[in-house]
Amino acid sequence: MRLLSIELYKLWHNRISKILIFSYFILIFSIAILSTIKVEIGPINFHLADQGIFNFPYIWHFNSFMIGLLKIFFAVIIVAMIGNEYSYKTLKQNLIDGLSKEEFLRSKVYAILAFVGISTLLVFLISLVLGGIYSDYNELQIVFSDLEYLLAYAIKLFGFFSLCLFLGLLIKRSAFALGFLALWQIIEGICFGLMKWKLSDLIPSHSAEQIFRFFPLNAMGNLIKEPFSRLSAIQNIADQIGEGFTKDYGVSTLNLCIVLAWSSLFLWWSLLLLKKRDL
Repeated sequence: MRLLSIELYKLWHNRISKILIFSYFILIFSIAILSTIKVEIGPINFHLADQGIFNFPYIWHFNSFMIGLLKIFFAVIIVAMIGNEYSYKTLKQNLIDGLSKEEFLRSKVYAILAFVGISTLLVFLISLVLGGIYSDYNELQIVFSDLEYLLAYAIKLFGFFSLCLFLGLLIKRSAFALGFLALWQIIEGICFGLMKWKLSDLIPSHSAEQIFRFFPLNAMGNLIKEPFSRLSAIQNIADQIGEGFTKDYGVSTLNLCIVLAWSSLFLWWSLLLLKKRDL
């Protein structure tokens, strides 16, 4: 608790961090605004909540995917948090005051875990409330099925934030670290394209996709697949035009293990950086 309180104290006394944290949680609650969207144009009467997006158990999938898109807010907070340690020399001061490098890293990890836990709890509560109001299915067995999407959401956030922590320590400058994060995404896409195109003789398409699933950002993205094509209305349209969906929307145990492995590597590399670097 001491290490976590130190980190929270730093964040609370940083104006930008406070604004981003409040903005993040406000945006999480804004998912409820979707339930109020209505379009009435002549004979057309469209109410988004009537389209089944808040039905149990689909809502666990939908909300965890949509709210997961907001993770970039906390990415900025984490990268800025590390950048400020170097800019204001608080890292060096913490070490002078008796904090070890391992404890310094643990304080960051505890803060990340706290953010992940609070965010996951909010997704659970918001989904439970919206589902309780709008869902056509209220049997407990249906309500609490597919909760693995919340586990996938938590691990996805932890993996992504661990990567941001590593990049923040590696590059030190917040803007450059975020830029490298975007570049990393582009590099993964280029590597996949090369595997499918240039190395198609050596690596068949199916094998290229199997290899690509082990790339860190792609593995995180694969944890929760897009939920829109899962809606019955979309599937009915696809069936009518002869383009049915055979997509697997489940949470893969292998993908969970891949992201956890990358998270461990990022944290280990972060510790190695701290130990080897002259601070």
